[in-house]
Amino acid sequence: MGALFEKYLKGDRVIWMIVIFLYLSSLLLIYSSSSSLAFRYHGGNTTYFLIKQLVFLLVAFIVMWTAHLIKYSVWYRLANILLALSVPLLGITLLFGRNLNAASRWLEIPGLGISFQSSDLAKVILIMYVAKYLSQMQESTDDFKQFLIQLIAPVAFVCALILPANFSTAALLGLTCWLMMFVGRVNLKYLFGITGIGIVLVGAFIAISLQFKTLSRAQTWVNRIENFISDDKTEGNYQLEQSKIAIATGGIIGKGPGRSTQRNFLPHPYSDFIYAIIIEEYGVVGGVFTLILYLMLLYRAALLVKKSNRLFPAFLAFGLALMLTLQALINMAVAVGAIPVTGQPLPLVSLGGSSLIVSSGALGIILGISRSQDKKELFDGEEPVKDNN
Repeated sequence: MGALFEKYLKGDRVIWMIVIFLYLSSLLLIYSSSSSLAFRYHGGNTTYFLIKQLVFLLVAFIVMWTAHLIKYSVWYRLANILLALSVPLLGITLLFGRNLNAASRWLEIPGLGISFQSSDLAKVILIMYVAKYLSQMQESTDDFKQFLIQLIAPVAFVCALILPANFSTAALLGLTCWLMMFVGRVNLKYLFGITGIGIVLVGAFIAISLQFKTLSRAQTWVNRIENFISDDKTEGNYQLEQSKIAIATGGIIGKGPGRSTQRNFLPHPYSDFIYAIIIEEYGVVGGVFTLILYLMLLYRAALLVKKSNRLFPAFLAFGLALMLTLQALINMAVAVGAIPVTGQPLPLVSLGGSSLIVSSGALGIILGISRSQDKKELFDGEEPVKDNN
């Protein structure tokens, strides 16, 4: 096993092991949570979703493996170009994207019949851009004009393009960038001031959207919050109630692999509520272990930050790991009823295409930074613009 890692899977071995474990867990959980649904709607083929996820995982692994071979300096050079390309892509998705669950989130590649969520790609690109900017501005943290034009404007614009169709993704991305700025020593007076203005503008957008219902899914957001605080156990809270039943019946050690009963009642047991299936089948022990795996990813990224003497790879690894960890925590919080339903999948585990592939690509970038550290590439002065460190 050591020789395999040394030859083919370079970088942080703990991250590789966590990813491979989550991949294998995904196959087991997808088959368990979707077999009855596949039997019902796909001609008795209980392995329909399993095979679909297996294909996604193979593609995701290739993307991750390829990304881990690329030097971090390549992402530094491409950050601005990729951001410039992602903005029109988000605009096209918002205006002409394929509707799913009353949201224009999907963009179809002409002639191939393949759809993807452009917001998934934009998340990684924006974090890449923020990491680059923060690495350059350490000696000018009090320059408000530069901060506003070069950092806040791109972050706000990208989040604004995602917001109408996908509030939770826009909020997750905004929070990740905010925490990166906080860690990046942005002047707190500027940071909290802009945050206050942003909250007011988002509130105004939601209020206007409720009057002109075609602008966004604001009514859906309001309904989810109302359902969350409501005592109604039969209608609006159906998903959450079924999830709570799954968790309550799982106990300490769970019912065992493949023995979930709530998979027949949860609307999305293989994606949004897969964490409830984990606890039902593997108990609190399985749920806590899954939580620890994601926290360990963040911890390993923090170690990369600690060892790095270059700011860009440090900010990039931290931002990407933070985004994935926050997404996982949001998915888990929804499943246990701590926050309203968001629709965020569990990274590397939930059934999905673009989310799984992009998340794997993000981890590939983190592994690439780790590989560069092992090869001392972070210390050879290759960075196109010197970090002010």
